[in-house]
Amino acid sequence: MQISAQTTVQEVFDQFASQFQFLRLEFYQKAHDSEQGSPATDQISHKTLLGHLNADIGKQTLEIDGSMSVAAFENMMRDQYRLHVQVFRKSAELWLQTTATDHWSLDKQNSKGQGFEAVDDIEPIDITDFDVD
Repeated sequence: MQISAQTTVQEVFDQFASQFQFLRLEFYQKAHDSEQGSPATDQISHKTLLGHLNADIGKQTLEIDGSMSVAAFENMMRDQYRLHVQVFRKSAELWLQTTATDHWSLDKQNSKGQGFEAVDDIEPIDITDFDVD
């Protein structure tokens, strides 16, 4: 992922989504504790430049390994780039903060999100068709 002071949050969002289709990355004003969520009121606009979040950020390539845990990824973004992020996973029609499963890898989170995508292919069950004793 390529980032610089002129990169918008939306551009990072798009690059992350191209690698992890069933995950979403959101930026926040403040850091969060391990296995804790971030309030929506602290969420950063997707139009914001990374340079406004960290004036010292330079042009660089951010390597994201799918085997990295969500917690390790979020900590790396905070410690190396001073960017406060939260990973979300798709769950049916919702996007959930991965707070309870921060120890899972990005790949595992993405696979779990993909699993919910296939739910539409399940045949409906006729609940009126059952045996009564």
